[in-house]
Amino acid sequence: MNKPFIKYCILVFAYLVVLYPIWVNVGNLAWSFNSTIVFNLFPLFGLVAFTLLWLHVISGVFEQWLRKYIEFDFYMELISKLIFFTIILHPLLLLINAGFKFGPIFLYGKYYIWLGIIGWLFLITYDIGKALKNQDFFVRNWNKIRLISTVGFLLIFFHSLGVGDDLQVGALRVVWIFYGTTGILATIYIHGIKRFLL
Repeated sequence: MNKPFIKYCILVFAYLVVLYPIWVNVGNLAWSFNSTIVFNLFPLFGLVAFTLLWLHVISGVFEQWLRKYIEFDFYMELISKLIFFTIILHPLLLLINAGFKFGPIFLYGKYYIWLGIIGWLFLITYDIGKALKNQDFFVRNWNKIRLISTVGFLLIFFHSLGVGDDLQVGALRVVWIFYGTTGILATIYIHGIKRFLL
């Protein structure tokens, strides 16, 4: 197979990973430009954030192979920026919809919401560490920060599986469990087996 075709297949795969949950979500909701728009958008950003997180994690497993076909560093940097954008908008839109009151948010399921909050803090730790990566503390602890953000990914998986309306039944739930399972395996490989082999 030639290089352009494989690059095209990789990009199509990445788009499908992100677009399938969007398609399911958009198809399950009644859309109109009124007060419900913010409530409809907030889960959409959560779905996109998690699928991008999964792409980021899984790409680490195939880094050597992917570098042959795509601009890997640019690809990972772009995904990181999109993740940051979506993980900010997801809770922000929910807070806007709830009038910045935390009480109604916990009605979705207190424990799953706490998983989301802790996972969000872990993910933000990565972005803070990346922004301050030149500082000595963050240089020395960069691998720990990466591990913390990966734990954040796992917490977000269980959060989304517990509270996501689109993830309770149907094909998307099966796909989501596949994402979570392979994400966990990828994490074990990247932070354990891969380091041992190198």
